[in-house]
Amino acid sequence: MALESTIARYLDARDFEAAASAIVRGYGPEIVGYLASLARDLDRAHDVFSQVCEDIWRGLPDFRREASTRTWLYKLAWRAWLRHERDAFRRHGRPLVTEQMSRLAAEVRSTTALHLKTGVKDAVARLREKLTPDEQSLLVLRIDRDLAWSEIASIMSSPGHEVAPPTLAKRFERVKTKLRKLAEEAGLIGRE
Repeated sequence: MALESTIARYLDARDFEAAASAIVRGYGPEIVGYLASLARDLDRAHDVFSQVCEDIWRGLPDFRREASTRTWLYKLAWRAWLRHERDAFRRHGRPLVTEQMSRLAAEVRSTTALHLKTGVKDAVARLREKLTPDEQSLLVLRIDRDLAWSEIASIMSSPGHEVAPPTLAKRFERVKTKLRKLAEEAGLIGRE
């Protein structure tokens, strides 16, 4: 993938500013979309995305590249989401580390907002809103982002609480069953 190669070249050269810019410009809209699906509110998604940008900036020097940059970024986004949910008031509106990262985050937010606002009106989006954040995250990462179970396990695991890929696959089946039931109840599909 060209973006991953570009980021790797910047990281090899220890040009963290260029690497962060490439990451935020390249993957930012995708991450904002992911966060918007969890937040159900674009403003909350933008707050968490600002934290993700800060985490990128601080974490790049220690990024070991054991996974793709994309997987690492989703892991940062998931953890930022969890922190935001635990302490939303304290983190609300927190400024980014650098002026450049603030500008990049604003640029990504402005380019993705229109797409996300029109997509929320879709019937499937309304059904997805009835899922828990964990269920939504699993659904987005697997279906919308087409990530492998091993990548999703890496993203959703935390220190002391590792999640195995087969466990996530089983959870995914339960989420699909739940969505089907919600769709039947809403009259979007016929009962089997």
